[in-house]
Amino acid sequence: MKRLENKVAVITGGAQGIGKATVKRFAEEGAVVIIWDVNEEKASLTINEFKNLSDKIEFQKVDVTNLDSVTAAAVEIVSKHKKIDILINNAGITRDASFLKMTAEQWKQVIDVNLTGVFNCTKAIAPIMVENKFGKIVNTSSVVGIYGNFGQTNYVATKSGIIGMTKVWARELGRKGINVNAVAPGFIATEMVGTIPEKVIEMLKEKTPLGKLGDPTDIANAYLFLVSDDANFITGTVLSVDGGLVL
Repeated sequence: MKRLENKVAVITGGAQGIGKATVKRFAEEGAVVIIWDVNEEKASLTINEFKNLSDKIEFQKVDVTNLDSVTAAAVEIVSKHKKIDILINNAGITRDASFLKMTAEQWKQVIDVNLTGVFNCTKAIAPIMVENKFGKIVNTSSVVGIYGNFGQTNYVATKSGIIGMTKVWARELGRKGINVNAVAPGFIATEMVGTIPEKVIEMLKEKTPLGKLGDPTDIANAYLFLVSDDANFITGTVLSVDGGLVL
């Protein structure tokens, strides 16, 4: 039996990058997968790319910064599928600048998506999981949320905040049948990293004991483990998937 057979999973930011890789892995493992994203075009391409793999991949245009948008989408899923078993809070953006140059708008944009977005999605879905006495939530943090990074005051604040929220929710929701964990990726070869100069990429590879960037599937596999039955007694943890970058 596939590991996610008969499970209903919501993946935010599922149209591209790590989210897209996660859609593929979860579909391979038998889940009904619902992509929450603002990019309808890329989501459509993702569903079309994987249509031979699964006919159980769906898309809802959802703005995670808008609680009403998120709540309406969750209600629609329950109306159709009767439950939501898994939430992957993967959506995120960067608006990098050194602190002295960072604008209030750059700060707010990242906080709204990366932190408030995680709050909104979990706020909408956790009560559904509580009612069913079962749920697996995985929040996407980052190694920079643990150790900081130059030029990313806004991003680091969100990723550190996610670690804190993960631990609180693990305490509050555990007795209601819900596991809450976080994954802290290192530098992964996605479109976001594609904007980094090549010499910086080479420096990051040199700093990483495994000598390479991660692949989006590496993170998708970590998500898959944490939402599978193999991780039923794991909650409140932060799993670093970084090739040893922060050793």
